[in-house]
Amino acid sequence: METLLVLKVSFVILLQIIDSMKNDILQKASDMFLSLGFKSVTMDDIANELGISKKTIYQHYTTKDDLVGATTLYLFDTISAGIDDICAIGKNPIEELYEIKDYVLQTLKSENTSPFYQLQKFYPKIHSSLKCKQFDKMDSCIIQNLNRGIEQELYRKEIDVDFIGRIYYAGMHTLNNIDIFPENMYNSRDLKNKFLEYHLRGISTEKGLSVLEKFINKK
Repeated sequence: METLLVLKVSFVILLQIIDSMKNDILQKASDMFLSLGFKSVTMDDIANELGISKKTIYQHYTTKDDLVGATTLYLFDTISAGIDDICAIGKNPIEELYEIKDYVLQTLKSENTSPFYQLQKFYPKIHSSLKCKQFDKMDSCIIQNLNRGIEQELYRKEIDVDFIGRIYYAGMHTLNNIDIFPENMYNSRDLKNKFLEYHLRGISTEKGLSVLEKFINKK
């Protein structure tokens, strides 16, 4: 019995070590992919940064495509949890959108949009899968925000909530397209600030515009 117990404990510890290593790889890969690009960073680069062999990474992720897919899912889950936390605070819908925007920008290092361009160009299947997840999350989030804004008389009651939600998602997503918004002409953070203000001015009531103006002046 003692031998069996020792084996069980050893197995649990081994699983914890494996999970810890996988998490370390995901965190480092995420940071490097977002800073340098999904195509630009190699498995050797990640291994060198972690101080491990490339073989160790391949024990957990058999190909770079596997690692890129796992990394994008890790980032999506992290950001989704962060958005849920912001929504749970219960700020007014206008401030909530700014909080979410700032959180996503900070997490994704979105001053640099080229990594997402690389993801779309070189890993189209992963990018397509991520887009579906992003749409479902953003659509749910923005529709809740729109309905709360209408209830609080910050947004106009006659707006088409489903249509506005989709337009908002499409607009935010298009801002990352460097063919339309070249990095040498536009700053990603400024673009998203301008688009969010554009969105809110189009749907806000007089009361909402007053809240928006005060918030912008405060910022």
